[in-house]
Order: sequence, then C-alpha cells, then structure tokens
Amino acid sequence: MRITALAGGVGGARFLRGLLHHLESVSGPDTAPHDLTIVANTGDDITLFGLRVSPDIDTLLYTLGGGISEAQGWGRAGESHRVQSELAAYGAQPQWFGLGDLDFATHIVRSQWLGQGATLSEVTSRLASRWGLPDRGVRVMPMTDAPVETHVVVEDEQGQRAIHFQEWWVRHGATLPAQRFVVAGLDRAAPAPGVLEAIRDADVILLPPSNPVVSIGIILGIPGVRDALRGSRAPVVGVSPLIDGQPVRGHADACLAAIGVPSTSVAVAGLYEDFLDAWLIDPADAGIRLPRARVAIHQGPLLMRDVESAADIAGAALALALSNGERRAARPAREGAKRSPHRRGSRAAHEVGTVGRRSDCSLDAGEPHRPRVTLADRRPLWGL
Repeated sequence: MRITALAGGVGGARFLRGLLHHLESVSGPDTAPHDLTIVANTGDDITLFGLRVSPDIDTLLYTLGGGISEAQGWGRAGESHRVQSELAAYGAQPQWFGLGDLDFATHIVRSQWLGQGATLSEVTSRLASRWGLPDRGVRVMPMTDAPVETHVVVEDEQGQRAIHFQEWWVRHGATLPAQRFVVAGLDRAAPAPGVLEAIRDADVILLPPSNPVVSIGIILGIPGVRDALRGSRAPVVGVSPLIDGQPVRGHADACLAAIGVPSTSVAVAGLYEDFLDAWLIDPADAGIRLPRARVAIHQGPLLMRDVESAADIAGAALALALSNGERRAARPAREGAKRSPHRRGSRAAHEVGTVGRRSDCSLDAGEPHRPRVTLADRRPLWGL
C-alpha cells in the first residue's frame, strides 16, 4: 500500500510515528508491504549562524528515527547546548531560537552538502538514511528544492514590518497579531522531484493534524500540488487539528485568524474542500456536516498523548481512507480545474506565496539558500 502524507512538524511527526506503529503492529506474512512518502513543509526554513535549518524536516526525521526530545516535541533527546552558550558569550544573534549541539551537527552537514551543490531533496534523503527510515519503507521529501521562507506581516510600536515566521512563532509565541503571511520564494518554487508522482500514484493520501495555514497550506501553495490532489484517484483523508475550536497543539487559531477563517473544524475542512474525501474529528465537534466530504467521529479525543494514542488515531484515519476508497474506485478522477466553493478559504490556501505584487517577495541573489522578504508599501495584500 502506497501512502502519501503532507505534513508539518510536531503534530505531523507524532501522527506519522503513530501510523508507522499501527502499520507495523498489523503487518504479517500475508500483509502487503507499505510505502510511506512524506511531503514535508519547508516554509519554516531559516538561516541561523550561517547554517540552513529545516525545522519541520528535522522534527520528522528525529521523531520517526527515535531521536526526538519527547518533552519538547522538537530537537534531540539528551541534548546539550554548549555551542549555543558560546555563541551567546560572543554576542551572536539570535538567541531566541535554541539549537542544541547534536542539532547543530544536522544543520552543519545540511549546509555543507547544499554548498557543495546537492539539492534539498538529496540532502534530506541522506539525512533520512542516517535515521534508518528507508529500511522502514519511509521516504521524506521536501515540498520543493527551492529556498522558501514564510514571513509574517505585523504592526506594533515599530510600525508595519515583516518578520520571519520563526521569530513570530518562537520569540513572540504568535502573540503579535498577524496581518497576513508572505512567503518569499514561493512564486519561483516547483515541486521537488517525486512530489507530484507520490500524490498521483498513492493508494491513500493523509493530511495529519498539522497547522492548516503555515504547514499544509504552504505545501498546497506549491504550483501543481493542489491540482494533483484534485486529480488523484486516491482517497484524501484529513485529521482535524482542532478540538472544539482549540488547537490540539501550537497556534493554529492565531494563523486562521490572520487569514479570516474561523477557528472551527468545519472551517479548516473548508480549506481542503476541493479535494478532501473524509474528515476525522473529535467527539467534541460531533454534529458538523460538510457539503462534499464524509465526516467521521473518532472514538476518543484527538489527542496524541503517546505513541499508542497516536497509532489509534492514525489507524482510524487509514481505515476511513480505505473504506472511502472502495466507493471512489469506480469513479473517474476528480476535475482538476474545479475550484472549491469556499472562495476565501480555497484562495487563501491556493494562493499562499503569490500575495500582492512580485516586489513584496524577493530572493536574495547573494545567498542562494536564503530568501528574504521586503515590504514594497503598506497597501493591503491578499495574504494566506
């Protein structure tokens, strides 16, 4: 069975670890082998201390490879911070983004390989091999090999400015009201090799409970990805990242507010309506209806407290996909050109990164792995 998932960091990683646990627990001599392809968000990527950091990819690798810090949900287990402390002694900035010593090794080798001419896909494949993922039938690929970075337009006592998503998320805890999201480099990005094929050739497509705006929404903004999902014969099943309007983890509610979408499970599903077949929700959201997708209520809370609870949720999503696939198998492929009737939500997810004029987003030609964003003026732009 070929499974393709679109994923961000902590939530996506924990869900997919649960999925692997479920698949391995039900496998036997008569069970068909599974192949799991993960299309990872790289909109969170950032350059720190001259090193290229891919937070979502690294969280996926560490989690699936057994090296994650369980307490944090990100970073390495058994980590030390001697390098970061020494950088602070030198006055190096920024200090609000903590990098451990083991984590530094990942960023050093990634930056070295990129500097030697390898693509991000090639680098990610090498890193995945270090964590033994190919041996478990898992392939992790970036959504694009192009450098892409999400920035957040905020306005405070310093005026209107664009700050990197990581600064908004980590340093400010998403407490600065976001006016819009601007994705530098997305207008020049193309799907990484194998991304569209992984969607088109899948037997099942899963959307973990990752952030619908700045994780899955960014992936959907890569040209061709959304069309591939609409045209796929595979059932597409999503897991709600909200329980009774509250994020399972992180600041999805703040991100949804920035794009004018209510913080509800039904509104999030509306962002995927043009390709979504089924939506798994928490019992607290029972009673919602979707115009096109089937709604299923999980038997317990959509909380991934441990590997077993995550496996239970992932197993339910997979079973929902397989039951939905039986009905879809006889249908023709979905119309690739049909746009979701949720115009604002659909456009928001589809046009992320093409906001405003081209002058709003630009690549720094002197640093090929580091896009930068500039604000041309203060007129309203259509944001994510």
